[in-house]
Amino acid sequence: MKSKYTIDHELAKKAADTIRLLCADGVQRANSGHPGMPMGMADCAFVLFSRYLKFNPKDPQWAGRDRFVLSAGHGSMLLYALLHLCGYDVTMDDLKSFRKLGSRTAGHPEYGSLPGVETTTGPLGQGFATGVGMAIAAKMAGARYNAEGFNLFGNHHIFAIVSDGDLMEGVSAEAASLAGHLGLGNLVYFYDDNQITIEGSTNLTFSESVNARFNAYGWHTVEVDGYDHEQIASAIESGMDETERPTLILVRTIIGYGSPNMKGTADVHGTPLGVDELIATHKNLDFSEDHRFYIPDEVSELFRRRVDELRESYLDWKKQYERWCKEYPGKAARWKASCEKQIPDSIEKDLIETIRDEKGATRALSGKVMQKIAERVENFCGGSADLAPSTKTYLKAFASIAPNQFEGRNLHFGIREHAMGSMLNGMALYGGLIPFGATFFVFSDYMRPAIRLAALMKIQVIYVFTHDSLFVGEDGPTHQPVEHLAALRAIPGLTVIRPADNVETALAWSWALRKTDGPTVLCLTRQSVPNLPRSAEMDISLVNRGGYILLKERHDQPHVILAATGSEVGIAVEAKDLLQPQGVDARVVSLPCLENFLTQTQEYKKSVIPSKVPVVVVEAGIVQGWHQLTSAPFLFLGMKSFGESGPWIDLAEEYGFTGQIVASQISDWMKNLHTD
Repeated sequence: MKSKYTIDHELAKKAADTIRLLCADGVQRANSGHPGMPMGMADCAFVLFSRYLKFNPKDPQWAGRDRFVLSAGHGSMLLYALLHLCGYDVTMDDLKSFRKLGSRTAGHPEYGSLPGVETTTGPLGQGFATGVGMAIAAKMAGARYNAEGFNLFGNHHIFAIVSDGDLMEGVSAEAASLAGHLGLGNLVYFYDDNQITIEGSTNLTFSESVNARFNAYGWHTVEVDGYDHEQIASAIESGMDETERPTLILVRTIIGYGSPNMKGTADVHGTPLGVDELIATHKNLDFSEDHRFYIPDEVSELFRRRVDELRESYLDWKKQYERWCKEYPGKAARWKASCEKQIPDSIEKDLIETIRDEKGATRALSGKVMQKIAERVENFCGGSADLAPSTKTYLKAFASIAPNQFEGRNLHFGIREHAMGSMLNGMALYGGLIPFGATFFVFSDYMRPAIRLAALMKIQVIYVFTHDSLFVGEDGPTHQPVEHLAALRAIPGLTVIRPADNVETALAWSWALRKTDGPTVLCLTRQSVPNLPRSAEMDISLVNRGGYILLKERHDQPHVILAATGSEVGIAVEAKDLLQPQGVDARVVSLPCLENFLTQTQEYKKSVIPSKVPVVVVEAGIVQGWHQLTSAPFLFLGMKSFGESGPWIDLAEEYGFTGQIVASQISDWMKNLHTD
């Protein structure tokens, strides 16, 4: 929303200088941080926040707000200073405690730490791609919920500040390409072209024409002087008026602007100015050299006036929203359900019934479950990295997202796993969606930075990773994930589920739908698996505890526990039957989610895996992470190397994943145990 007020040139300069000095003061007090970018970009940020950005500090999650993403997250003091000036719950004490232990103003912006921080940024390129996901979600919201006479949803912009580092990282290239293809006219990004990185001039490594590159992507580009407020304003308006293309405003700036001796140098990128240079900077900008964290009254008043002006716009929106709710109660109910992520109470039963009599690869079973989810859960949407036919993730009853067509549920991310992960984060953060993204499990490596951020932010994203083991087969070791289960299980807050059959697949999906405080990975097979034998009286809700007794021993105490995940559970069942005639009474435990099982009560864990009974784990991956399962004698039957190319049945024989081989190895191991 463009401000109706004209800001005096001298006041505007004083306001921008106030912002840059707040940033310099904060970094100096912390004796740590990055003053250069905030000082260089203070004028652009001031023009955006004081004249165009639509927000309400008293209702930071207002659906009608613009989103601002600081992709160059190392310049976090810039965002914190702006939030304080704009009246958010960000105090002067917060600014003064920048980068301190327990502070709300962390070294890089962290989602959930402060109102107004829309996403966690710092790993370069992530904010750029996350903003693209937000822009897609906004378009989808507008297509679904706007009605004749009401343009309430998606009628705003996603603004961001991006750096040279953001544009060098490959994830931004992937995201920019898709943003241009989709014509995301609600994106307006500022490129801080200060020509400096940590090692020195960008000319060391970066000589491309960014303007030409983004034009080739299909973006609208504008070049401006970063200290000419009218040029900046004109460029913002040009970007907001451009509805068919995303906009990149290339801003020529000087890193550390205002510092007499450090501006334009690599030193100011990530080093405090130092006391003497800070004093010199205050003097250079006509501020008292003795004042720290100083905000002139007229600057405070300028921002108060802007907030008051925006409140009128906010109240207008609320009135329209109330009218819309009355005139379109169906849409309003759907909007509310999406925002609250309401899941039908019967979802577990519905999903199990969908595939109760089905058998096959868990990726195929999952695909059938997803069709039912899409029917029952309106905000469920997503896509794959050009692999929907293989991952079975296309929602057949719904259209695809395309340029000027955002009503559908299916996203074609193209062969862009890294950006897909980041865009899923943006879609989840925007609100009202439960997004999923699919690819082969081995390519989760490309997505790991975004998955880690989703876990750090505790947001609901679902990853569908198929072709989950050595049994990918003929594609060979480049496509056979060996270490990936261990690698993803190592991420705090990420739930990794590897279902073994139809029931576990259905319940894995219901778990992922209900888990709103973090991301979930579903690891699914390429090859068919048998449905597991379960007694009629078994409580299938135990599956969601992460581990449960599938087949009991015949006597009071088992001789050995056979624990397995995914396709290897069926192998453990075969091994149990083969061990029985040898006098080995085994219990089979299915462990679809090791993390969930390890969080259960000691009583429950011991009821499933008694503390002194030998344990054998069968999993077509590496052993890392499994030793925490028990302190009893332990044998891991898994992978110690990469696989080979060949039919999956031959690979199973070669690497020991058959009931016969597993039973033989267990028998020999237990004889040695008794001998020892």
